[in-house]
Amino acid sequence: MKLSEIRATLKEIGVSPAKALGQNFLHDQNLARWIVDQTQITSEDYVLEIGPGLGALTEFILEKGAHVLAIERDARLAEFLHSRFGEERLEIVNTDALKFDPRVLFAHRRVKLVGNLPYNISSPLLLKFLQHPSPISLYLLTLQKEMAMRLSASPCTHDYGALTLRVQLHHRVKYLRSVAATVFFPRPDVDSAVVRLVPRDPIELPEHDDELLLKLIRIGFSQRRKQLRKLLREYISDWNRLASCLEIDPNARAEELSLLQWIALTNCIAPPPCQEMCSTANEQFPVVDKNDRIRNYASRSEVHGNNLRHRAVHILIFNQAGDVYLQQRSRWKDRHPLKWDSSAAGHVTAGENYDETARRELKEELDVDVPLERIFRLTASSSTDYEFIWGYRGVVSGGLAPNKYEIERGVFFAPTVIDGWTSARPDDFAPGFLECWKAYRRKTHSEREQTIRPETFSAANGAASSS
Repeated sequence: MKLSEIRATLKEIGVSPAKALGQNFLHDQNLARWIVDQTQITSEDYVLEIGPGLGALTEFILEKGAHVLAIERDARLAEFLHSRFGEERLEIVNTDALKFDPRVLFAHRRVKLVGNLPYNISSPLLLKFLQHPSPISLYLLTLQKEMAMRLSASPCTHDYGALTLRVQLHHRVKYLRSVAATVFFPRPDVDSAVVRLVPRDPIELPEHDDELLLKLIRIGFSQRRKQLRKLLREYISDWNRLASCLEIDPNARAEELSLLQWIALTNCIAPPPCQEMCSTANEQFPVVDKNDRIRNYASRSEVHGNNLRHRAVHILIFNQAGDVYLQQRSRWKDRHPLKWDSSAAGHVTAGENYDETARRELKEELDVDVPLERIFRLTASSSTDYEFIWGYRGVVSGGLAPNKYEIERGVFFAPTVIDGWTSARPDDFAPGFLECWKAYRRKTHSEREQTIRPETFSAANGAASSS
């Protein structure tokens, strides 16, 4: 829309642009088209647009053939978008973007995010939608110029800080161009900029403890002008030796360390597990026949290398809200590294039965001991990596302590999110988990049917049953 059209439309629908809502409408159509072009959107993409306003970007995204989910907080603007486009590929959600759960986007195979983020809530919005793991493969954002410079900053610059490192830890950030305030109505007080963020490859950076790394960064930048040796003395006793190992100035401040140096510093304090420590190639497994009867015993490497039938357990741990904990397998696993899997899982070893293995694996991987219920059984096949599997269910009321030697990370997800995720992106998961999840959902569906069947039968006969 041209500036005159924007003024007329806002007057017609009764909208007076609110600074508190970040309502600044883009009226440069060439710029709008350029922004959308940077996303390389195709008809295969599912695009989340935050703050579409009057549809300056929406128009060009729809031209690319993509499906668009637009989040618009102002009900009047949401209604206008409905009337303006009337497009089946456009879904409009009238809500605050801070209340939107981005995990539902796992149900779509390729998701991109486009948005002109309100200046006053850009930080919390960024941290919400960049939270790892994320279903979004590309972010194209128009931000306050100061914020864009912070996200894309390099070490030893004024803009480089804790937010820079927090974002760049899992994303590559590129500052694309500055945007003058004059292209918006009403004109904001500051200029903007366009940035592109792309998730890093999971193994691009050295393995490290994310939680400790971010904690050290927060401490390091809590007093920018203070030397790190003073701020981190609680964690590092011999700072001079560490500085020599990292090849940094012993008097360095937080802003002088690159992301890789911050990771190296973290690993000096808490060394990550190495491949050799995680190796269990000589562990002995029972080898079983097609009826799950033990024939003999063989090493893990022999069992996996020859696709021999063996035994395993999978445990699904739920919290009080009914969400399921999924773990991302360690990068050192001999099979399916970095794939998402059950809360805890493992092989039955020599001298163990299924139940004993389930209790052991739960304690070893998540450091919890809760009652477990058998809920399904799977027969060995190529889709289960030739494992006979017993599946278990347990509920926790407190936190979990994932074993860093076994698990890259873990997160609770709603079952419906997992349903969509496994359907749209099966390659994200270990094959055995996909079979276990199908079996679990069949079980829950059957349980629901058993619960409602008596009432359904009675209603059909015009009478209510009682027992």
